[in-house]
Amino acid sequence: MVNRSMSNKIKLFQDIIANFAGKKILVIGDVLLDQYILGQVAKISAEAPVPVVLQEQSFYTLGGAANVANNLQSLGAKVSLMGKIGDDPEGKIILRDLKARQIKTDGIMIDKRIPTSVKTRIIAQQQQIVRLDREKIEDFGHDQLNQTMIDFVSKQINSFDAVIISDYGKGVINPILLSNVCSLAIEKRKILTVDPKVEHFAYYNGVTAITPNRKETENAIRNIKIKQNAGNKLRINVDQLKTDSDINLAGESLLKFLHLESLLLTLGEQGMRLFEKGKKPIHINTRAQEVFDVTGAGDTVIAVFTLCLTANASKLQAAEIANHAAGIVVGKMGAVTVSKSELLSALNLTQR
Repeated sequence: MVNRSMSNKIKLFQDIIANFAGKKILVIGDVLLDQYILGQVAKISAEAPVPVVLQEQSFYTLGGAANVANNLQSLGAKVSLMGKIGDDPEGKIILRDLKARQIKTDGIMIDKRIPTSVKTRIIAQQQQIVRLDREKIEDFGHDQLNQTMIDFVSKQINSFDAVIISDYGKGVINPILLSNVCSLAIEKRKILTVDPKVEHFAYYNGVTAITPNRKETENAIRNIKIKQNAGNKLRINVDQLKTDSDINLAGESLLKFLHLESLLLTLGEQGMRLFEKGKKPIHINTRAQEVFDVTGAGDTVIAVFTLCLTANASKLQAAEIANHAAGIVVGKMGAVTVSKSELLSALNLTQR
């Protein structure tokens, strides 16, 4: 009976994944370029007490919202990406890689006032030694490019099955853009999911789902309580999610406060917890076999979760499949994607 039930579940998941093909998703957010420099520690520098890394390899991967788009494309979706890059060599690398993956770039704005955001990680003996960030963060809410983005969404919204907001706090996602995009998506009854940034939690009112991790949730609670007004209060007294009851209280309180359909709270090695309006929280155990690098795992979660919803999965089914996908990518280095074959293979393993 148990085996038959599991077999039916796997078949259902396979059908959901088969329906990914051709789904049209708009990803809006901070477009990043991740650079990896790999090598070996040769010695300690004579100039300062720091390791000297002998470089052996260097490469780039798409990061931030571009990694979300890349995950969607690798699973068969048709993806448009909207964000900003600088007029520089790194921006050209991003455009080249997006076009090579057939991700639509007509929503990418080139802003000559900013550099392309780049995260450079130096790794030796499979350990990250240091991360160097290059970025310029400003509020461009009243900027003409911001209005151009709003106009783009307004004209294109009917052609998409879902909208994903990938908020890395680099300036693209701002209250004016959020307000317009959320209103449009909700009015048109589009699936709207958000990988949130702490400072913007209060603006995600009424979306289909948000997918914060534990730390983001803790910080968001503190931030909301500082800014909240007398008429709309987040009624929760804890901001450290150490126990199951703390996690449940936080998830249910945010769900009600933000009028969300659902909240998928990612808990690292403890898995995930799904909160849905009118339902009890459901815990989903991690599927990771080996954790090598958690970079980009959140991108994979929101990409797969959203894509499942466009394929008529329930939110629990979408969360379970996204959990399998996250278990795959944390076993790899860097911000990487999961393929359909990897996902199907991981699902089939649960039957054994």
